[in-house]
Amino acid sequence: MKPSDAPRIELVKSRRTAKFLLGQVWATPKALALLRQQGMSATELLRRHESGDWGEVPPGDARENNVAAGSGFRVLSSYPVGRNRIWIVTEADRSATTLLLPDEY
Repeated sequence: MKPSDAPRIELVKSRRTAKFLLGQVWATPKALALLRQQGMSATELLRRHESGDWGEVPPGDARENNVAAGSGFRVLSSYPVGRNRIWIVTEADRSATTLLLPDEY
């Protein structure tokens, strides 16, 4: 196997579990600093988000996300990171996904 084949395999695997496209992925400096501080990966949270694991959102928001993921509306996940939390928001048009802290929204 050539090294260039590995990312393609991962991409195909990811497409099977993704419920929607992320578009371009952005993160605020505060979100990146918090992840670094806690030894967490943005990729881990993004995979949860795109697979339909919305983290800690109220049940009504989880239901809305389930509909939104298949209907082209905005999707928001919320994950605890240490004593804080990170939100991941995918735009309705699937052009972009942003990791940010709630106070940055």
